[in-house]
Formats: sequence, C-alpha cells, structure tokens
Amino acid sequence: DVQLQASGGGLVQAGGSLRLSCTPSGFTVDGYYMAWFRQGPGKEREGVACIGSRDGTEVYTESVKGRFTISTDGAKNTVYLQMNNLRPEDTAVYYCAAIFELPLGGWRESDEYEYWGQGTLVTVSS
Repeated sequence: DVQLQASGGGLVQAGGSLRLSCTPSGFTVDGYYMAWFRQGPGKEREGVACIGSRDGTEVYTESVKGRFTISTDGAKNTVYLQMNNLRPEDTAVYYCAAIFELPLGGWRESDEYEYWGQGTLVTVSS
C-alpha cells in the first residue's frame, strides 16, 4: 500500500523551480516527522530534508541548503518541498517519507521510516 501521495515533479531547466507536495492517509503531517529523500540514476538514496512540527526540527542536506525549503500546511495536511535554483545533479525520483519518532541513527536513516510515497520524478536539464 502507498501511504503517502507525492506529486509536483516534472521537467525544468537549470535555474528553475518546482514545488513538490505530499499528503498522507491516516495521520497528520504536524504529528509526524516528514522527510524528503531522493535517488538519482546510479546513485544511492539520499536524505534531502526533514521537518518536525512538534519540536521545530528543520534540517537539510548540505547540497540543497539555501535552495530548498521544506514546510507543512496543517490545514491542507500537506508537506511541501520548494526547490529553487535547480541543478542537473538534482535530477532524481523524490520520495516523501514519515516517521513518528526520529530514528536513533538520525533523520537520514531511510530504512527506519514507517510510511513512504510512490515517488515523483524531477528532471533538470542543462
């Protein structure tokens, strides 16, 4: 079963922007830690960002700092990833994930997440 519905991917030129959206089924985004992961061609799965409204967590991998912003909208029960100044190396399938408590090994420990979306493809052309 797909527990999270992700959308918003597409084809964009370098320097452009996209906003990804993710809506869960059966729980609220503000009650969980919500994260975005990505996997590019020939690359390992990488944690992109994580947000936790309960305690104010907002963290990013170094390569996207200053360009990407993760946020939640409680009224819409949606988590977003605003991606600006996109680069070709950002090309990947982006996955939304959720977990009630952060893994002991930290937010990047993808195998520990409880819920996952189906992924949405982001392609950045040069």
